[in-house]
Amino acid sequence: MRNFLLLAVCVFSINAFSQKTYLQVGKLIDTKNGRVLEEKTIVVEADSIQEILDGFQSGNGEIIDLKSKTVLPGFIDMHVHIESETSPNKYLEKFTLNEADVAYKAQEIALRTIKAGFTTVRDLGGSGVNVSLRNAINSGKVIGPRIFTAEKAIGTTGGHADPTNGNSKELIGDPGPKEGVINSIDDARKAVRQRYKNGADWIKITATGGVLSVAKNGQNPQFTEEEINAIVTTGKDYDLQVAAHAHGDEGMQRAIRAGVKTIEHGTLMSEKTATLMIEHDAYYVPTLSAGKYVAEKAKIEDYYPAVIVPKALEIGPQLQQTFAMAYKKGVKIAFGTDAGVFPHGDNAKEFGYMVEAGMKPMQAIQSATITSAMVLKSERDLGQIAPGFKADIIAVSDNPIENINTLNEVLFVMKDGVVIKE
Repeated sequence: MRNFLLLAVCVFSINAFSQKTYLQVGKLIDTKNGRVLEEKTIVVEADSIQEILDGFQSGNGEIIDLKSKTVLPGFIDMHVHIESETSPNKYLEKFTLNEADVAYKAQEIALRTIKAGFTTVRDLGGSGVNVSLRNAINSGKVIGPRIFTAEKAIGTTGGHADPTNGNSKELIGDPGPKEGVINSIDDARKAVRQRYKNGADWIKITATGGVLSVAKNGQNPQFTEEEINAIVTTGKDYDLQVAAHAHGDEGMQRAIRAGVKTIEHGTLMSEKTATLMIEHDAYYVPTLSAGKYVAEKAKIEDYYPAVIVPKALEIGPQLQQTFAMAYKKGVKIAFGTDAGVFPHGDNAKEFGYMVEAGMKPMQAIQSATITSAMVLKSERDLGQIAPGFKADIIAVSDNPIENINTLNEVLFVMKDGVVIKE
C-alpha cells in the first residue's frame, strides 16, 4: 500500500509538472522582428514557452482564450524604487517608518507593479528591503516582478544619495561607504564591495545632483572621474554593472567615459554627450513619467520641501525634449520610469510619452522588452515570446501599434508560466 501511494504521488507530480497551457491569441507582438502576428497559440510548460503554433490550437492541458486580445512579452522597467512612493509626507517617513513598515508597503507595490504588466524591474536604490523582497519573490513567498536591485545607491557627502540630507545637525552624522557615501577612490571600492556583500545585482551612483534630494543643486557633478572609474572597475570584478543617475552634462560625461552602462534621466544631455554615449555603448533610461509628475506636483504648495520646487520646475519639463534629441541622434534607449517618484502601477504611461516625443510604438515596446533584457544580460530568457524564453506574457485589448495607450490597461498577466491576473 505504501509503495502504491508513493507511485501515485510520483505520477501526479510528473503529470502536474508536464501539464501544458495553450494560450490562443488574436495578435502577438514579435519584439525581435518588430512584427504583429495574428492567430497564434502559445504553448507553455512549467515556467517556459515551448512553442508557437499557427492558428488556434489545443491539446492535453489548460486552454486560455485570448483570441480577441493582443499579447506581448512581460514588460521590463529599468528604473523603479519599489520601497517607496510619492506623497506630501514622503520626507517625514524616514523618521516615522520602521523597516517592517517599508517591507509591507513594498510587498503591496510589487503586486501592483506586476498587475500593470511589468514582470521584471530594476530597482535603483532603497534601504535594502529591496534585496529581501527580491529573494521572497524568487522563492515564491510573495507575488511580484522579477527584481534586479542596486540595494542602496552610492553618493558623495551631501550628494543626491546621501541619506542624511535635510536632517538636523544632531542626526546628520558622517555616513560612509557602508551607508553608500564615498569621498575617495578607496571609499568607492569599499562601497561597491559592501553592495555586493549586501546582495546587490547592480551598482547605482548619483553622478550629479538630483531633483528630489533636500539640497540646492540638481545638476552639478558630484563624483570625480577617478572615483567613478574605481566604482566601474571594482564592479566588473564582482560582475556588477553600473547605472548613473545624472541630470547635468558634465557629470554624465564623466560617468560615460568611466564606463557606466546606463545613464538615468539625462535631462540636460548635450549632443556631444549623446555622441559619447554611442561611442561608449552606453544606454539611456529617460524616465519621462517622473519629469512630468514632479513638474506638476511642484506647483502644489507644500507637496515638496521648498528647496526642491525650483529644481522640479526647471528640470522636469526638459526630459521629453532631451529624449527626442537622443532618439534622433541614435542613442540606445532602455525603458525606465522612476516609479515611486510617481504612483507605482502607472508605469505604462511612459510608452505614451515616448511616442508623443517621436518614437515609433514598436520601438517603444522593444525598449521595454528586448533592449532592456539585453542590458540586464537576460536576452536569452526575457523580452520575447519565443520558444525557450520565460513564460512572461501579458495581454491588452487593442493593438498597441495603433493605440499605444491600450498598454495602460493590462488585462492578463502570466509570469514564469503562472497566471497572476486574468
